[in-house]
Amino acid sequence: MRRAVLCGYYGMGNGGDEALLATLLQMLPKDIQPLVLSASPRATENLHQVKASDRYSVFGLINEFKRSDLFIWGGGSLMQDATSARNPIYYGGLMGLAQGMGLQTLAWAQGVGPLKRRLSQWIAKRAFQGCHAVSVRDRHSAELLANWQVESLVAPDPVWALESTPMDLYGDIPSPRVAVVLRSHPALTSCRLATITEALQNLQAQTKAHVLLVPFQPSQDQAISQAICDSLNDKLPKHSQIIIQKDPRKLKGIFRGVDLAIAMRLHGLIMAAAEGCQCSAISYDPKVSYLMEDLAISGWELEHLPDDAQVLTDTWVKDLENSNQAIAPRIHQLKQKALIHQKILL
Repeated sequence: MRRAVLCGYYGMGNGGDEALLATLLQMLPKDIQPLVLSASPRATENLHQVKASDRYSVFGLINEFKRSDLFIWGGGSLMQDATSARNPIYYGGLMGLAQGMGLQTLAWAQGVGPLKRRLSQWIAKRAFQGCHAVSVRDRHSAELLANWQVESLVAPDPVWALESTPMDLYGDIPSPRVAVVLRSHPALTSCRLATITEALQNLQAQTKAHVLLVPFQPSQDQAISQAICDSLNDKLPKHSQIIIQKDPRKLKGIFRGVDLAIAMRLHGLIMAAAEGCQCSAISYDPKVSYLMEDLAISGWELEHLPDDAQVLTDTWVKDLENSNQAIAPRIHQLKQKALIHQKILL
């Protein structure tokens, strides 16, 4: 039995990152015993039924590394300095420590960048060059690593392959059902949020849609969801609700039975599309824009969101009226190709 330390943005209450962990655990060979580095070890143990340790405890980390054979780093956008300059230092430091202590190091399902600072680029380059194997979730990451003479497997985000748990939520809720997954972001100004809210009000007025607000990271997203929900219910009572789900398998299952998902978060779009839901994107990050282009779905860059709410409404009504069945083969292909990430774990 091999022991592996799993490192990512785990235990932070982010549904997308918990979905990555759930998928990694789903893909791990049976002969690997995992230990997850988490910001909330007890919560991680309860949610995933796996052993966890404090990601911030230096002595704890060293002790776990001494007892382990593998260090699996990922997945997601860990090596980037757009949200914090500390990310490359933390993850690069852990990778260096693991490599220095003789562990086999694997970078799994990585999304590399943006790396705006020279120090971040240097740390990232050294971390990836020291890995035994690397898989990435987009060609842009692969191209960056190739420039550093680092070979990588390229496959879609592994959450495409996550096994979902169906949720019995919609027995009394008629179609159309619209899920909305927004997140806090500096570019989501009060004016843009008001435009989105007005567009959803228009959508309900035209279609009587039931709107489901799904905060993926409640500590950051719930206030936005609550504000929209209150505004919508003022106009059309009992046609909007907030759904909070910590289990990533059940979170993915929420979208089965939803007619349209309007999402900022990457994994909101992936989960929805994987469950057969029509999607529309509001992109705050290149990774969302790449997916929007790949799936040929409607959407806007957040910083170029139309000021006219009716433009958004008209697009969403069209999405509801013209479900794109031609996308199904592409979704099936993405689910199958996402399994490629498992190869570096074997």
